[in-house]
Amino acid sequence: MKKCIIVAAIALAYGAAQAAAPATAPRAENAFLSQADAAARSARVANVDYTLDFTLTGKETFSGTTTLSFDLSDASAPLTIDLDKATIASMTVNGKAVTPQYNQWFITVAAADLKAGRNSVTISYQRLHSTNGEGLHRMVDPVDNRVYTYSHFEPAAAHQMFPVFDQPDLKGTYEITVTAPADWVVSSTKRETGIQDIGNTKRWTFPRTKKLSSYNFAMHAGPYKVWEDRSGPYPMRLFARQSVASQVSPQDWFSYTRRGLVFFDQYFGVPYQFEKYDQLLVPDFLYGAMENAAAITFAERGFLYKDEMTSAQKQSLAGVIMHEMAHQWFGDLVTMKWWNGLWLNESFASFMGTLATAESTEFSNAWQGFYSGAKQSAYVQDQRVTTHSIETPVPSTANAFDNIDAITYSKGASTLKQLRHLLGEEVFRQGVHNYLVKYSYQNAKLDDFIGALGEAAHRDLSGWTKQWLYEPGVNTIAAEYSCAGGKISAFTLRQSAPSKAMPTLREQRVQIGLFNLGADGLTLSKNLAVTYQGASTAVPELKGAACPDLVYPNYQDWGYAQVQLDKKSFATAQASLGKVDDPLLRSMLWQSLWDGVRSAKLPLNEFLKTVLVNAPGEKDYTLLGDVTGKVRAARAYLDEMGPSAAGYKAQVGPQLEQMAFAATNAASGDKNFQRRWFSTYLDLASSPAALAQLADILSGKLVVPGLNVSQDVRWDIINRLNRFAYPGAAALLAAEQERDKSDSGQAAALGATVIQPDAKVKAEWLANIADLQTKLPFSKIRRAMESMYPAEQGALNELTASQRLAQLGQIDKAAGPVFMRSYANMMIPAGCTPASVQRLQSAVGKLKDLSAGTRRALLVTHQEDERCVAIKKAMTFN
Repeated sequence: MKKCIIVAAIALAYGAAQAAAPATAPRAENAFLSQADAAARSARVANVDYTLDFTLTGKETFSGTTTLSFDLSDASAPLTIDLDKATIASMTVNGKAVTPQYNQWFITVAAADLKAGRNSVTISYQRLHSTNGEGLHRMVDPVDNRVYTYSHFEPAAAHQMFPVFDQPDLKGTYEITVTAPADWVVSSTKRETGIQDIGNTKRWTFPRTKKLSSYNFAMHAGPYKVWEDRSGPYPMRLFARQSVASQVSPQDWFSYTRRGLVFFDQYFGVPYQFEKYDQLLVPDFLYGAMENAAAITFAERGFLYKDEMTSAQKQSLAGVIMHEMAHQWFGDLVTMKWWNGLWLNESFASFMGTLATAESTEFSNAWQGFYSGAKQSAYVQDQRVTTHSIETPVPSTANAFDNIDAITYSKGASTLKQLRHLLGEEVFRQGVHNYLVKYSYQNAKLDDFIGALGEAAHRDLSGWTKQWLYEPGVNTIAAEYSCAGGKISAFTLRQSAPSKAMPTLREQRVQIGLFNLGADGLTLSKNLAVTYQGASTAVPELKGAACPDLVYPNYQDWGYAQVQLDKKSFATAQASLGKVDDPLLRSMLWQSLWDGVRSAKLPLNEFLKTVLVNAPGEKDYTLLGDVTGKVRAARAYLDEMGPSAAGYKAQVGPQLEQMAFAATNAASGDKNFQRRWFSTYLDLASSPAALAQLADILSGKLVVPGLNVSQDVRWDIINRLNRFAYPGAAALLAAEQERDKSDSGQAAALGATVIQPDAKVKAEWLANIADLQTKLPFSKIRRAMESMYPAEQGALNELTASQRLAQLGQIDKAAGPVFMRSYANMMIPAGCTPASVQRLQSAVGKLKDLSAGTRRALLVTHQEDERCVAIKKAMTFN
C-alpha cells in the first residue's frame, strides 16, 4: 500500500511519541508486546539479572526455574513478565509465595507485591518444547532416535523458553545451570565452568554473562558431535548432529571463522567480546542463521552437503559466517532499542559480511555476487507496490518481521556501501569504531549511528538520512550525451523518481564508464567518479572523450539505482556480451537485458536467443550462476503462461536442455562449472528425452564423465521425475526412501511426493497444510507448501485457487506470523491470465483486514501476476 511521504513522516513521529510515553492502559491480552508497553516497562525497570535452571530429559517437555532480579523505579502499578504457554508450579515475589496471575502469554505481578528498588521474582514452570523453530526447539533424529534441542529467540521468542522481559532494550545478564542426559553437550553464551555427574544425567554450570538483549542469549543441548580448534585468536567449536557429521567440513568452517575474527577485530578496533566462538548446525531451522552471542546457529539445509562443497557453496558459507560474526559487534554488543532498528542490524551485517568475505577470504569477487543476488532482490522489492522505507514503524512484536525483506537486508547494505564511498572508506570505518565504543553493552537508535558517522566526517547527514532511510523507492539514472567529430560534445547524468507518490531524488556517488568496441572487444576508454543529485547533473569532465559505443553510469556498482541504458548502449550490450572482459560489467549488462524482460520492453524470446548464444561460453563462475538463475526464471515464466506459450516452449525448451547438458559434458574437467551446469539441466529438464536421460543417470545406465551422482543429486532427479509423472517415478521414490532414511531424505521424499501432478495428493496435503492443529512438525508443512504448485501445474493450482483465496482471511486470523510468512508467500494462487489477475484484484479489494505481512504477500502476488501477463503479451514469434 502506497503512502505519501508526509503521512509516513507523521506515522514515524507518532510512533516515536508513543514509544517515549509510558502506557497508562493495561497491557493488551494477546501474545504480542506493543512498542508502547515495552517503552513503559523499560522506563521502570533496570539492571536486570537472570538466574536460569533448566532440566532437560529429551522428552516432549522441559522444566525450569527462573529468578529475575531487577531495579524498579516505580512500584505503584503492576508489572508484566513474559512467559508463553507454560504450566507454573510456583512463584515467589520478594520472598513471598504468590498465586500467579497468568494468561498463557505473560504474568502480571501485582503492585502490592513489588517495591521501589531491588526486586526478585522466582518462577518454577514446565513447558512443551517447540516444534516450529522458536523457543527451545526439539527434534528427534529419525536415523538414530537421538534428541536434539536448540534455542531461537528472534524477534521475541525467549519467553517461549523462560520467564523474561522479552524486549531488546532491557538487557540483562544470564547465569545458567542445565541438567541434561549424560551423553549430551550444552552450549551457551559462556563456556561452562563445571560438569557434574549425577547418575544418568550431568549438571552443567555456566558463569554469568555480560549484558545481552534476550534475543541474543542462547542455550543449545543434545548429543552433538563437537569439533574444536584453537588456531585463531579465540577458541572455536563446531557442533552437528551425529548422523550428519560426515557431511560437515570443519576445516572450512574454522578457516573462515578464524579469518573473520582477525578481520573484524582489526576493522572495528574493538576486540571480540564473548571469549569463545561456537557455531551449531541445527535441524528444522526457520532462517539461514542466527547471531546468538558466542553460540551461533545455522540451518542444516543450507550448509550440509552429501558431496564435496562447490566454490559457490563455500562462498555462501563464508558469507553467512561473516554476516553472523558482524552481528557479534553490531547487534549483540550494541543493540537496537526497538524492532524498528532491526533493519540496521541486518543491513550492516550484510554489508560487513560481504566486505569481510571480499577482503579476508579467497572470494575477492564477493561484491559481484552481492550485485547479482542480494542487490537485484532489493531492486525487485523496491519496485513493488509494497515497497517501504528502510526505517519503518513497528507497533508491536507481531510486526517485527513485517518488513524484513530484501529492502531491509540488501537495499540497506547497498545504502551503507554507497555512504562509505560518499564519506571515504577510513572516515566510515572510524565512525563505526566510535559508535561501537560509545554504545557498548547498550541500546542505540539510528540517530546515534548516523551521528557517529557524521561526526567522523564533519558533516551533517540528516538530509542524506531522510532521502535514503525514510523515503522508499529506487531512482533511475541514465546518461544523456551527444557527440561531434567522434568526441563527446555534451554529457549529462539524468536522475528520475519512480512515481509522483515517491518523488525523492537522492544524492550519491557513482562512476561513469565509457566503453568502445575494438579488436580486443569492448574495452573501458574512460571512467570518472561523480557525485550527483537532483534531476540533472552536468559532467563537463567527459567533454572531448571518445564517443562511446556503450555508457554505463554506475560502473563498478557504487550506487543504488536502476540503470537505463541509452539505445546505442542497449544495442551494444545485446550484441556484444561475449566481447566484455570485465565480469562485473558483463553481469550488469545481463541484468539490463533481464530488466528489459521484466518491464515487458524486451521480448522474453529475444532474451533467450541471447542466452543460447552467450551462456555456453561464459567463463566466470559467479556470473554463470547469475545467468543460469535468469534462465530458470525465464523458464518459470514460460511454464506459468500455460497453453498460450506451449508451442514456443516445445521449441525452446529442448534447446535450453541441450545447451545445459552439452555444457555439463564440456565442463567435465572443472567440477564447479560441471555441477552448476548439471543443476541447471536438472531444473530445465521436462521433455520425455531429458527425463529419460535423468532416469538413466539415476540408474547408472548413463555415466556423465566427472559427475558425482551424490545422494543430494539422486533426490533432485527423483523430485524432477515425480514432478513430471515420468513412468515409474513413484516406484523410484519408494526405493530411494528405503535407501536414504535420514531426516533430509524424509524431507526430500515429502517434497517429491507433494510435487506430483496428482489431484488426490494435492488435496491430501492441502488439508494437512490448512489443519493448524496438525501434529506434523512445521518443517514438513513448510516443505509441502514449497512443493505444492510448481509453475507448470497451473491446472491443478486452479482447482483450489478460489477456495484458497476465500479461506485466506480465516487462516490469517487463526495462524501466527511464522506460519503465515510461508503460507502467504507460497499458497496464494496466480495463473498468468487476465482472469487470475482480476481474481487477485478482487481479493485485494475484499480482504482489507489481513495481517500486514499477508496483505503484502497478496499485493505482491497480484502485481507479479500482472507482470507475467505483460511479459506474455510482449513476446514475439518469427
